[in-house]
Amino acid sequence: MSEILLSVNDLKTYFPVKKGLLGKSGEVIKAVDGVSFQLKKGETLGLVGESGCGKSTTGRSIMRLIEPTGGTIHFEGQEITAMPERRFRSFRKKMQIVFQDPYASLNPRMTVQGALEEALSVREPKLSSANRREQVQELLQLVGLNPQFAARYPHEFSGGQRQRIGIARALAVQPALVVADEPVSALDVSIQAQIVNLLQDLQEQLGLSYLFISHDLGVVRHISDRIAVMYLGRIVEIADKKDLFTGPLHPYTQALMSAVPKANPFRRKERIVLGGDVPSPSRVPAGCSFHTRCPHSTEICRTVRPVPSQIQPRHFVACHLYETEGMKIIENRAH
Repeated sequence: MSEILLSVNDLKTYFPVKKGLLGKSGEVIKAVDGVSFQLKKGETLGLVGESGCGKSTTGRSIMRLIEPTGGTIHFEGQEITAMPERRFRSFRKKMQIVFQDPYASLNPRMTVQGALEEALSVREPKLSSANRREQVQELLQLVGLNPQFAARYPHEFSGGQRQRIGIARALAVQPALVVADEPVSALDVSIQAQIVNLLQDLQEQLGLSYLFISHDLGVVRHISDRIAVMYLGRIVEIADKKDLFTGPLHPYTQALMSAVPKANPFRRKERIVLGGDVPSPSRVPAGCSFHTRCPHSTEICRTVRPVPSQIQPRHFVACHLYETEGMKIIENRAH
């Protein structure tokens, strides 16, 4: 897993706010505001945070389903941010997305056979009808569905089955990267576990890399190798999942982790309750965007934006506390 598949540097995606009769306004929504990370081949990076923090916009900007405002994206060593659409098509085959809503992501007028054949034709336009039918059956078997279901329409399936079809459609073009955008949040808990296990099995069989977007820390912990925590369009902490769950450093991450239920009900832990509300992404506070809710906020937090610092091996945090006092903070919070 040493080779970098995806490298995102200072990614920004802004949306103008239109007001009034003329639709003019100087405000912009900073949905993604300077996100940077790398994803290795065969790795799963979990992207977590509250609703509205920019997780899904980050995933769609990487896929260029939404055009980024700034920053760079390198995929397999190629800079794709400003690549012409015609040239980018060859890369789009290698980057696929599984959407959150399995009910809305499939065409209700198209059979499973038609949906998967359409995806196969993108990969191999000259594929014969017989070969397409054969590969559709293989794809359905790969995701745990009966090949005889190919003639059915989406409304004839349950939510979990539809999500399996969505995964099969993504795999039809043999991608290297799959962006899983809240792929289990619309499903029952028992079905969630089945889909997560399926994704892990497929990763092992096909050597896939995942950007797994979710607000569910339990699911992310199960499937991820590393986890990035987002707040108001920015990554505030990124680390191996074990380090993040056993020793979160950023005050926001600590608050998130304190809300995760423990398996042992007799093992008590202090719940961290944050004050205030999440600021509007059209009016992101100056300095550290979290300072309006942070119990450790100081003057520098209100004026200077923190730069991600490596506090431990493979553990980065964007917080002025660690820039000023370093490892003393970690030691104090451990006691």
